Amino acid sequence: QVQLMESGGGSVQTGGSLRLSCRVSLGTYSRYCMGWFRQAPEKEREGVAHIDVDDTPTYADSVKSRFTISYDAADHTLYLEMTSLKPDDTAMYYCAFALGHRYCYPELNPYNYWGQGTQVTVSS
Repeated sequence: QVQLMESGGGSVQTGGSLRLSCRVSLGTYSRYCMGWFRQAPEKEREGVAHIDVDDTPTYADSVKSRFTISYDAADHTLYLEMTSLKPDDTAMYYCAFALGHRYCYPELNPYNYWGQGTQVTVSS
């Protein structure tokens, strides 16, 4: 019943900015923890940013101070604002929803709904 759809990926030069969007269809469910993940071909999937129902964000150390996660409840859209992009940020990015978890505990792997992904490529 929960559906997620990412958009906004593309190609950008080092130091550039990009904003990813994730339209969230909640169905009959209330808001729960949501997050952004990324995966490059030779790397493990990495949790990038998370946001709980009180709009409290958490970030991976690799993106802290450069990325901002937010949620627009009126538009049911999750955003990831990315600045000062580096080639190491190149990956497939996807959003996720943790049904039943009002607050975020990424170490528990609580996410159970996923979007299809959007590609971000950062060139030197």
